[in-house]
Amino acid sequence: MSTNEKHTENVLTLPNLSSDDNDITPSSTSPPNSVHSVDIEKKASEDHVDLEQVNLSLPAKLGHSSFTRWLYLIAFSYYRKTFTVIFVANLIAFIAFVAQNQGTPSAENVGSAASANLMVTLLFRQENFVNLVYELATDIIPLSAPLWIRRRLAKVFHYGGAHSGAGVAAVVWYIMYTALTTKDHIAHPTKWSLANVVTSYILVLMFCFILGGAHPRFRRRFHDYFEAIHRYSGWVAVCTFWMHQCFAGNQYRLLQPNPPSLGRYLISTSGFWTFVISSCCTALSWGRLRRVDVLPEPLSNHVIRLHFKYRNIKPFYGLKVSTKPLLEWHAFATVPDDDAKGKPDGFSIVISNAGDWTNDVIQNPPKKLWIRGYPLHGLLYTSKLFRKIVVVATGSGIGPPLSLFYADFTPRRIFWSTPAPETTYGSKIIDMVKKADPDAWIWDTRKQGRPDMVAVTYKLVVESGAEAVFIISNPKLTRKVVYGMESRGIPAYGAIFDS
Repeated sequence: MSTNEKHTENVLTLPNLSSDDNDITPSSTSPPNSVHSVDIEKKASEDHVDLEQVNLSLPAKLGHSSFTRWLYLIAFSYYRKTFTVIFVANLIAFIAFVAQNQGTPSAENVGSAASANLMVTLLFRQENFVNLVYELATDIIPLSAPLWIRRRLAKVFHYGGAHSGAGVAAVVWYIMYTALTTKDHIAHPTKWSLANVVTSYILVLMFCFILGGAHPRFRRRFHDYFEAIHRYSGWVAVCTFWMHQCFAGNQYRLLQPNPPSLGRYLISTSGFWTFVISSCCTALSWGRLRRVDVLPEPLSNHVIRLHFKYRNIKPFYGLKVSTKPLLEWHAFATVPDDDAKGKPDGFSIVISNAGDWTNDVIQNPPKKLWIRGYPLHGLLYTSKLFRKIVVVATGSGIGPPLSLFYADFTPRRIFWSTPAPETTYGSKIIDMVKKADPDAWIWDTRKQGRPDMVAVTYKLVVESGAEAVFIISNPKLTRKVVYGMESRGIPAYGAIFDS
């Protein structure tokens, strides 16, 4: 560990308080102290602190109690805030429809609202659109912008809240639409209204399957079933929706004084165009399905690195791969590869043993894999918003940051905790880590035991003057480190597992 480094923030004291490694949300009645506050934007201090000679401990957490911290940092996460904003906007639209139609909204308006929400749901799963959202949030803002703005924009990876919020709203709208169109069929029964009602109930059933299968608890315990339900129910819904559009168009155009043609009626409705966009989102992703060659590089009996040469990929992207494209897909961060002359030469992904599929890939390295969609930005893309960061990884969590290390865009300190790093991951990955940070902490848990992740991360933040922490780990440890930093005023980001 290097010493006598200058801080890039105005740090005046180093609190000597006890660590809380095993306490996630303790209450604190002492005044909050933090080396990271609004003062982080001030001129760098000229004081030198030799961290090897200082007994650096964690300061008290911010806030009045553990309950208020839980509300602010966990209960009201940006994911849930985004979900709530989407849902409230839909509630306002519903009230407007009711007021406009003197108590009962029209089926056409409700159907258009359902289709609009379905479009938003699918847009936030379409790779090019999500990449655009990342780039708008990250690339336009200069590093000279206040930290309070940049730390909030870095929460863009919570876009899953928009996907789920609009998805739930679409189901609610469509249940309402089905009730209204059933009422209209009873009042004016025709063959078109009957067909509309039947397809509406099929769509409601498919949407309920999708919504039920996406519940976080079911998704975690039965992930393969979740994927199958989501995919096949979605495909049935898309096909049924196109038939439903025609049936509904014929039903409601005939109720007009001078009925237009079906085509003219459809193109005059907003619901038709929003569903065209929704269909294009699905078609664009699956239209990029292809089977490509793979060059496997076994690193150990626990880890394998797969190289792809069919195209080059820039840093900060991820890709979905599969051996059975109709059944399951697995997303991995990509790492650009260079040839002997240092020129771009494809990319690679690092896979560790984390389940049946990954174990099979490691034990039986594939020669070909299916890929789908466009490369997608991930959490670490937002690291570009900060002047300096601390990267924390455990085990195979070092895979995604390798792309960040390759880009060499943001200065960083690295803390990697893993069992037998040299034996498990090989010298190439060790060299990439050390090249990115010559003073990187590579913690061998087999020799050194389990580290206090929060305390070590905090020490690196203080030592380097970093503005933010990024962690790639398992859900439990990710939540612990993110909470441990955020509760002390330090921006911290880790993958979310309910998107």
